[in-house]
Amino acid sequence: MFDTLSYYATVFHRSFTAYTTRRLGQLGLTFGSLFPVLYVGKHPGCTQAELTAALGLDWGYSQRTVTHLVDEGFLTREKAGRAYRLVLSQRGQEAFAVSHQVFFDWDQETLSPLTADEQRQLLTLLAKVSGKGTKEIPCTNP
Repeated sequence: MFDTLSYYATVFHRSFTAYTTRRLGQLGLTFGSLFPVLYVGKHPGCTQAELTAALGLDWGYSQRTVTHLVDEGFLTREKAGRAYRLVLSQRGQEAFAVSHQVFFDWDQETLSPLTADEQRQLLTLLAKVSGKGTKEIPCTNP
């Protein structure tokens, strides 16, 4: 009935959001914290302005999210000149590991009906359609 890419994108988004919310909820995080935690984990010492620009966030939303992550002990702010540098705390490092792994775990669960070749083909075609390249994509956790 709904044989469109947009329909399946919506179905997958809802599924991924629900799965990620469950996994992050065990740590005291929300889905909205996923990408800020990942960004700071991959760019330790970044400023909030860098995080906000890189993730395309509204400044107010970014401010509330960073404040929450600092208050909950996931991030620390270290003064560096006029800016604050964001760094993951020990709790944040644990959250980063789970946040990173959730992508691979959801993929494994969702793509399990497909063979390894079908998974590679699907991801290669999605990369091509998204404009992210046409190279063959591995299906395993690096």
